[in-house]
Amino acid sequence: MSARSKHSAPSGANGVDGSSQATDASEREGVPRQVPADSATAVETRGERFRRKAHRIGLYLYAFFTVALLVCLVALVVANTDQVKFSWVVGSSTVSLVWIVIFSAILGWLLGIVTSAVFRWRTRTRTRARRHH
Repeated sequence: MSARSKHSAPSGANGVDGSSQATDASEREGVPRQVPADSATAVETRGERFRRKAHRIGLYLYAFFTVALLVCLVALVVANTDQVKFSWVVGSSTVSLVWIVIFSAILGWLLGIVTSAVFRWRTRTRTRARRHH
């Protein structure tokens, strides 16, 4: 028996110079495979590849900032566990400072959404009403 493994193909079986092995290796490394122009499958263009990779980077950034925001939120909760006196217009109560901060953040977020919607609605392009004679 030869030194070659019995499961490997002869040197000419994958192509004249064994180029399919190099193609398989490049596909595993994330390099797009080049397909002949007359083939039914399309090759990814430079712009499409750039768009795909930019989208991937955007998703990674989104994930990173989401985790960073959660870490900050946990640190905020841990640092503000004290009980404080909260004055209402008609009275007062004792509340954990964390709940006041969370309520204020949610209220600010909702007001921002409403303000954005109102500005978008007020500054939209007006469509002319069709006159029916």
